Amino acid sequence: MSKFRFHKLAAVVVLIAFAAWMGTGKFSSVGSAAEEAEAKQAAAEEPAAPLRTVAVLTPPRVQHARAIRVSGRTDAEKRVILATRVMGVIEQLPVKQGERVERGELVMRLGAADKEAQIRMAESVVTQRQAEADAAERLVKGGNAPKLQADQARAALATAKSQLENAKAELANYEIYAPFNGLIDRVPVQRGSAILAGAEVATLINLDPLLAIGEVSERDLKYIRVGSTADIRLVDGTTVDGTLRYISRDATSATRTFRIEVAIPNEDKTLPAGMTAEIVLRGEPTDAVVLPRSVVTLSDAGDIGIRAVDGQDKVVFFPIDIVDDTPNGLILAGIPADARVIVAGQDLVAEGVQVKAVQADEATIKRLAGADADIN
Repeated sequence: MSKFRFHKLAAVVVLIAFAAWMGTGKFSSVGSAAEEAEAKQAAAEEPAAPLRTVAVLTPPRVQHARAIRVSGRTDAEKRVILATRVMGVIEQLPVKQGERVERGELVMRLGAADKEAQIRMAESVVTQRQAEADAAERLVKGGNAPKLQADQARAALATAKSQLENAKAELANYEIYAPFNGLIDRVPVQRGSAILAGAEVATLINLDPLLAIGEVSERDLKYIRVGSTADIRLVDGTTVDGTLRYISRDATSATRTFRIEVAIPNEDKTLPAGMTAEIVLRGEPTDAVVLPRSVVTLSDAGDIGIRAVDGQDKVVFFPIDIVDDTPNGLILAGIPADARVIVAGQDLVAEGVQVKAVQADEATIKRLAGADADIN
């Protein structure tokens, strides 16, 4: 009986111990720990993914003047419409369309026979009054006439001279002279025709210098200065140099742009007014690099720039400032001097990614340069 109780008691103790061990829950981690250890071992034995290879180069620095391109047109430096001040009949019209005239040269004269007669009469009166004044002066000096008589004679002479000047001024209204050296661009009247006061007689323009007129944006205004050089390309392919002579300080309200004028030497008058022109303004030289267009990419945020690698071969992004666009590539500012720019594979990597950077070979550089040449 005592033996039976002992075995029964032993069974109860084992049962209680097993229940306590199950209550701790440690049995459940045995398989998990084993699986985790196996996973770690497998991961350690599995080879790491290879780094992506990109070609990089450190571009040389250049000093380049910023190019600001503006669409515009050519225009005459001076343009006036010559008009009559009185009505009459055109008596002389010595100029023709397309003819060059010098300052002070006669352009048109109306018939004014009555005005010429008035001048001759006024000249005769002046001659007579001059003789009377001289005689009165002699009589006063000889004591044969009072001083008042001489004063009256001088007053009459002054009146006669004034009438002569008025007659000449009236005749001048019947004549038109060129106010400056230029080209007669339009003559809408003919000799012998009647014309009213204020009617157009001719259009006179001055084409030396010729002006190239355009408007620059408020963003580019800070880069240009009066007196700087500019390149002008006309619609027919003609290229000329000019000098920026005027920058408006009042923006156009609709476009927020500022009017500019570039003076172009045109001594032979071969360049006409009114042609479409591309104006390339040159700013102050700035530190920049020359890179192919294919190198330029977009960041994750949509900014335009280039990708490079840092000292740990991680990809970094630099926003750029396009200084100029040339046949040899883009002139870019905003890139650090020691930057290793990715020139091949830049669109296949992202910022912060570790890469394998190799120096770009001559073949890659020539291929990129050739791509730019094809674009141009």
